[in-house]
Amino acid sequence: MSDVIQQLTAILEQRKKSADPDSSYVASLHHQGLNKILEKVGEEANETIIAAKDSEQTGDTKAVVYETADLWFHSLVMLSHLGANGIDVVNELAKRFDMSGLEEKASRK
Repeated sequence: MSDVIQQLTAILEQRKKSADPDSSYVASLHHQGLNKILEKVGEEANETIIAAKDSEQTGDTKAVVYETADLWFHSLVMLSHLGANGIDVVNELAKRFDMSGLEEKASRK
């Protein structure tokens, strides 16, 4: 999985830095700014939630996987815009392997 994240991170950075906003969706999002990117993250989060609820009823996970991919993609664009990337998130998740979720949550206080 981290290979895909690394490849996507490289593509997102290239498009952020040098792609034409008129021909690149990623460049157009960066050009429109953080608020537009956050709007897309929120939209994709809502679509993921709806797909998950539908999936619970139907047992079909195709739509929730599709929408989660959109959510992750737009989250990676957000991270890129802010100077972070998906590898940073993967590394943070790796740090949590030896910690219970309850312990991790308590450490944030």
